Amino acid sequence: MRLLKLVPDNTNLDFLRWRKLASFMSMFLVILSIVLVGVKGLNLGIDFVGGQSVRVEFTGTMPEIDEIRDKVGDLGLGDATIQQFGSDKAVSIRTALPDGGKEVAEQAGRKLVSGIEAAFPNAKAGSVETVSGKVSDELITTGALSLGLAMLGISIYIWMRFEWQFGVGAMGRLFHEVALTFGFFAVTQIQFDLNSVAALLTIVGYSLNDTIVVYDRIRENLKKYRKMDIIPLLNLSLNETLSRTVMTTVAMFLALGVLLFMGPDVIFGFTAAMLFGIFVGSYSSVLMSTPVLVWLKVGPHSFVPRTSASQQGGERVTAREDDGAAV
Repeated sequence: MRLLKLVPDNTNLDFLRWRKLASFMSMFLVILSIVLVGVKGLNLGIDFVGGQSVRVEFTGTMPEIDEIRDKVGDLGLGDATIQQFGSDKAVSIRTALPDGGKEVAEQAGRKLVSGIEAAFPNAKAGSVETVSGKVSDELITTGALSLGLAMLGISIYIWMRFEWQFGVGAMGRLFHEVALTFGFFAVTQIQFDLNSVAALLTIVGYSLNDTIVVYDRIRENLKKYRKMDIIPLLNLSLNETLSRTVMTTVAMFLALGVLLFMGPDVIFGFTAAMLFGIFVGSYSSVLMSTPVLVWLKVGPHSFVPRTSASQQGGERVTAREDDGAAV
């Protein structure tokens, strides 16, 4: 049986030819994403802005999610997030936290419970859980800190495993992907919650895996082809890892595509962000991670073992003794 190959073995594409254009476009998109986040903002979920949540279980047939959303909307509690929770006969209803303090929040919670039970006789609402503004602020701080530490840790790891130029390239690529994903959330106004933070961390992890594969091949070729110019060597390394990049991307797209169109609403934002992040990551692994190495003067000398002056002197003495013996 003949194996499927999406990339021929003799592929020889000149990726570095487009490095200046690709870098300019990436810088433009990063700046645009930052501007969009600043101007339009993110559609923050209740995890980050505070709110109230109640779990509702239905006996018998559960009504449609849209019908539940309409009934909650009639209560005048603002936009509600309704997600299937635990089983096919239970949902989680989350509403924004009203202004006015604890007493007003408790009244809104009782109004939500009584309104749901009155609209659906077969519904049984549990206790109302409240996420205060202080807790939401802590979640924002923790999410941002975890994302920043993940990016920093990955860059330090690549720095220690390869050379400092590779760490800089990895950090630039991670910042590029995270910034564009934030821009994606700003444009689409998909709700940004803890699932979205999980998607960003997953994208960072995927980017690490792809970056190490490409950088490891570059390191091998730098040791193997000492006299080859850096740009042809980088093109060679990218072409040698292109098959793996394409196959991994296609497999991820197929899995995430099914989840996006057939999966539950609770992971829609996560799946959409992952799809966008995988696309951007595949692009940046080819056209973003390698031009940095050219600008930072990476070459065959980067992995040449350094010898101390005493070792070099000892080698010269040994050489002179060998020469005398030969005479």
